[in-house]
Amino acid sequence: MKVSCVLGFLLLLAVLTPADTNIAVSLSLDWERMEINATMALDLTAAGIRLPTGRSQAEEILNLESPDLLRPYLLSIPVDSSSTLEDLARRGEFSLRAAGSLVLSARKTPPALSPDLRRLSTAYAIDLIAISSQLIRHSRALDVAQPLRPVPAASYTGIIIIANNELPIHGRQTEALVRPCIFPKIWDTNMNLIYERNMMEPSRGTTNSIVRYVSQDAIFQSGPSGLSPELTGRVGSNPLRILARGVYGILPTDLIIDQEDALVILSSNENRLLLREGRVAVVLSERVLKETR
Repeated sequence: MKVSCVLGFLLLLAVLTPADTNIAVSLSLDWERMEINATMALDLTAAGIRLPTGRSQAEEILNLESPDLLRPYLLSIPVDSSSTLEDLARRGEFSLRAAGSLVLSARKTPPALSPDLRRLSTAYAIDLIAISSQLIRHSRALDVAQPLRPVPAASYTGIIIIANNELPIHGRQTEALVRPCIFPKIWDTNMNLIYERNMMEPSRGTTNSIVRYVSQDAIFQSGPSGLSPELTGRVGSNPLRILARGVYGILPTDLIIDQEDALVILSSNENRLLLREGRVAVVLSERVLKETR
């Protein structure tokens, strides 16, 4: 049964993988904006299209080919520390055709001709939160357990975990930069799970990622809080700032924080609510926040 499912997936993927076209594709993934940006440029001469009569035909080609051309890139996006969207599709947890639908529903600029009139280009902006919202299946947030021995803790407006340098990888004798993914987890140094997707209110998952990724610049701004306005909108003006101590996972996406910092979060009703509301930001290296292909 498993063999037939895998063969079926590979056959469907082969059908949906685009053949050679006259379209050049450039892609970038921006984790700060939670957005995929893609530009598709059709070579009019190679496609045998003449202007001005062929413009509508060229626009139709771009429109028809976009789901197949962009789908492989969408499937390569990491969902968590062990899976990409393609892995989820193999397991039947994400539809390949849903990836195409995300392309068709993306924001799109009107097609434009190059100055030499040899190419017709259009740009797409695909919202990663539209992807993550499809993968949130719980109807009620899991309770965040209070520790048996709570500690005195002030109340904060949000949580910022600073992880923009290479960190030790749990269980390995090496270090790595933390990589972004759609659903990162947070662990303490005793490897107790502190935060994961099912702990956030599902209604918030339709408009927010479970963490907001930012660069170091966002926490060194002028003003009383030192935070950028966008970050303040997520974590407030008095967030708890934590230094990550390690990273975990097959893909280095999950954060490890000190047990003492975890206790500050878990010992307070107000601070546990921050997890439930997804008021969490992670500072990563600019080297991993933007990816170009």
